[in-house]
Amino acid sequence: MTEMNRQILLNRRPEGMPVEEDFKLVETELPELKDGEFLAKTIYLSVDPYMRGRMNDRKSYSEPFKLDEVIGGGTVSRVVQSKNPKFKEGDITVGMLGWQEYAISDGKGVRNGVPKGIPMSACLGVLGMPGMTGYFGLLDIAEPKDGETVVVSGAAGAVGSLVGQIAKIKGCRVIGTAGSDEKVNHIVNDLGFDAGLNYKTSQNYYKDLKELCPDGIDVYFDNVGGPMTDAAIALINTHARISICGQIALYNSEKAEEGPRFLWKLIEKQAKIEGFLVFQFVKKYKQAYQDLTQWVKEGKIQYRENITEGIENTPKAFIGMFHGENTGKQIVKVSEE
Repeated sequence: MTEMNRQILLNRRPEGMPVEEDFKLVETELPELKDGEFLAKTIYLSVDPYMRGRMNDRKSYSEPFKLDEVIGGGTVSRVVQSKNPKFKEGDITVGMLGWQEYAISDGKGVRNGVPKGIPMSACLGVLGMPGMTGYFGLLDIAEPKDGETVVVSGAAGAVGSLVGQIAKIKGCRVIGTAGSDEKVNHIVNDLGFDAGLNYKTSQNYYKDLKELCPDGIDVYFDNVGGPMTDAAIALINTHARISICGQIALYNSEKAEEGPRFLWKLIEKQAKIEGFLVFQFVKKYKQAYQDLTQWVKEGKIQYRENITEGIENTPKAFIGMFHGENTGKQIVKVSEE
């Protein structure tokens, strides 16, 4: 067992788009375990867009990350030493143990075990927080119905790619937006979306979406915000539902952008727009986990992971998401399985 631990800390608060200098890699000495604790070695760790908001020093739905402290995030880890009877040496755990090679935990908020027959890395994506987010954001917030048209922005990402496939399972016609022709081909040819829009080459979001959605939009699942959302809401049908999951197009903005004011459209179409946090559905996680696992095993849901190797490359992997470098879930591999 090593006595040193490499960790990624928040060095300074990003201004606009994060850069590598906003983070720092340090080595710290591992303390002795106390009764009730265990030491876990990270195998995979998660980087997610929501983390950008926690790097700002402002009040939100969760506390901001503190400077010079380990950045929090999901991990799949192996127990290497334990003084906790619920966690034995060799156990594989899933929890929020942060951007570090090793973590000491008392077990609170940590799940023991991963599903058989599915790669353990999936516990950070399709069977993890992104999977739960897509599941509840679509089914509980938007309530799609058979035959409806569903539009998903950020459709090639960890959440969006899952949302589109669940909508197809529910009998919907699904359109996705993504940032390259390769990603559009992926969501259509690999994931089964009915059509896709490359927002980087589109000259007119409204016009192109209208062509892809001649009967209007019944459900809009929003991962990006900005002009794409303005265009989608202009095309909603009566009693449309809009699920606000993320606003990645705005996360790195240094000043508030002013776009079209669309609230009148909600009145005209008697539509619903609702934001959500995945944690509000915690009592229903078990059913979602069972459904997602079954759909993956049955081949109804496909998923892709973009895996970066090395704890030292975690900031690069995080920053790369905002430049569209990943397709599917962005993960960092810290050690061998």
